[in-house]
Amino acid sequence: MALRDFSLMILVCLLWAAHTVVSKIVVSDMAIPPLFYAAIRYGIVAMLALPWLLPMPRPTWRILLVGFLMGGGGFALFFLGIRTASPSSAAIVGQLGLPITTLLSVAMLGEKVYWRRGLGIALTFIGGVLVMWDPAGGFPVSGGLALILGSAAAGSLAAVLMKQMEGVKPLRFQAWIGLASVMPLTFLSAGLEADQLPKAMEAGWAFLAALLFSALIVSLVAHTIYYGLIGKYPANLIAPLTIMNPLITVALGLLITGDHFDLRMAAGTGIALCGVLIITLRRNHVMPLAALVWDRHR
Repeated sequence: MALRDFSLMILVCLLWAAHTVVSKIVVSDMAIPPLFYAAIRYGIVAMLALPWLLPMPRPTWRILLVGFLMGGGGFALFFLGIRTASPSSAAIVGQLGLPITTLLSVAMLGEKVYWRRGLGIALTFIGGVLVMWDPAGGFPVSGGLALILGSAAAGSLAAVLMKQMEGVKPLRFQAWIGLASVMPLTFLSAGLEADQLPKAMEAGWAFLAALLFSALIVSLVAHTIYYGLIGKYPANLIAPLTIMNPLITVALGLLITGDHFDLRMAAGTGIALCGVLIITLRRNHVMPLAALVWDRHR
């Protein structure tokens, strides 16, 4: 890989990691309602990507379902979960999306998994469970991290469904993610949350900056760079490099939000990322880009 492109990949992973930390600050420290935050984010994405909306991908129901699962649905669960989960633990649990995508491709697309990828799947789940385990709580796993896992599963299902669609360009896909997400999230926020505007006004410019960073820099700029690299280089080169994302997130979580990171977390992180690396290095015949398209915390 050219040094310029490798530097761009580092930048993309840094932006993804920063987005996880910023999301934690928005819904936890600023107390912005998570569904409202997600609705506003995807409203901005839909407006900015509107010129790329047409022609409409077919079938209609699939692009709407994929758009909602990969966008508003997945991010709603993520923002709900990150209120109580730390950014570092959320980044590791989010890696479970990759083995879930692989298993769904087995069930829905006829993919075959041999022992090496099977070992990677097992290690990723073992590591993820170690991170999710909450020995001090009344429930064996963290509730916030369970929502993060649900978010990863939603993105995984969207990735498999997207495989069955052909020729949807990245910006058109972003436009439909925004369109399919904004209205359901708006109604959910109106029905389930309160004081959205007063809390947003109280947070002021800090919330506006976080919102623009999430919608513009992460959703449009980082994704555009990332998909450009996917088109330029083989999947088995790009996929292992995405492991920088959770590693940078853990570092930022320790530095910025003061995440708790003990021996159990370290062991779970190491085991999970070893499993992810094994999966990404083994060729996926039916979904060769599975390691690249599943990750939706970005």
